[in-house]
Amino acid sequence: MGITRLRIRQTMRLARRYLLAALVAALLLGVGGAAYWRFGRAVEIPVSVAAQGAVAARVVGPGTVQARVPVTVSARVGSTVVEVLADVGDTVQPGQLLVRLDDRDLNARRGVVTGQQEALQRNTEGARAALAKAQADLELARSKQRRDAELLAQGYVSVAVLDASNAALGSAAAGVDIARATLAAREADARTLSQEARYSDAVLSNTRIAAPMQAVVVQRMAEVGSTTAPGTPLFKLVDPRSLWVATRVDEAVVGRVRPGQVASIRLRSGEVLPGKVARIARQSDAATRELEVHVAFDSVPERFAIDQEAEVRIDVGEDRGLLVPLAALTRDKTGRQGVLVIADGRTRFQPVETGGADAQQVLVRKGLAEGDTVAAVAAGLSANQRVRAATAPAR
Repeated sequence: MGITRLRIRQTMRLARRYLLAALVAALLLGVGGAAYWRFGRAVEIPVSVAAQGAVAARVVGPGTVQARVPVTVSARVGSTVVEVLADVGDTVQPGQLLVRLDDRDLNARRGVVTGQQEALQRNTEGARAALAKAQADLELARSKQRRDAELLAQGYVSVAVLDASNAALGSAAAGVDIARATLAAREADARTLSQEARYSDAVLSNTRIAAPMQAVVVQRMAEVGSTTAPGTPLFKLVDPRSLWVATRVDEAVVGRVRPGQVASIRLRSGEVLPGKVARIARQSDAATRELEVHVAFDSVPERFAIDQEAEVRIDVGEDRGLLVPLAALTRDKTGRQGVLVIADGRTRFQPVETGGADAQQVLVRKGLAEGDTVAAVAAGLSANQRVRAATAPAR
């Protein structure tokens, strides 16, 4: 029985060895087959020949949507917000009421001024009547003084009578002066109250805050119940017609940018809108060596947000040089950009420096020579892979 068990163990060991050998053989066959498939069997691929040509030259830069002149609507008086009549996204018209502030205290003050004006008006009318009476009394005194002087000359009255007439005349003249001064004081008080009334009306009108122009509300700070002081911001308004994108362009290429050049603006939403270069700054950023360029929208975007990110592409002419298909670009394991050059039936990774590009072609500034054959589509291929052209190379 022990001998039987020993034979069984030996048989199992032998079976394990055969199984291991079979697995190793299968693995070697698989690796060898894969290697043959990759390096032994030539893959048909489309190829392209690097040739001279031109692509549209574009200056590309990131930017943000801005307004040329954003308008902040602020409170002019200290009060409390009692009504807000606009919100973010609303389009408002010139003179449209936006906010109403509590005007009860100001109305009460205006009522006091009105009462003072009414009382002063009555006093002024009385002073004016008193002046008229004093002037009439003065004329009577003058007439009597002249008559008494004539009568004295004729011997009908005494000197005492003329002295009394002269005294009455002086008193009447003094009465006119007093009445005139009183009226002048009342009129001065009236002017002061009138100025105070105009000021009260102006302050009172500032409790009704209106839009200064046609615009879109992009920010609302006013809330019912909040308190205000002179200068407290309530709304931020933007005229959509003044929108543009502020982008930054490197000093090395900004010389090709000119006002009026056609541009395209891609918003973060994916929407692409036409525009034109409106302004180029004349001061460079000392740290980044970039200049700010403003690109205006050709038409008002339906939906926008201030400070929204965008990408600007400015058409600045053409770039000439060696061209290869855009799909020929790839990267190696280290992240270097390059193409797969075809030589002796195999691919070879060739690092390149690129320039401008369009939807189909890219300009190669360094790394290729005219006439070099490259894989037209690098996706799915690798370096040192056997290939053959599927079609005749196209220039």
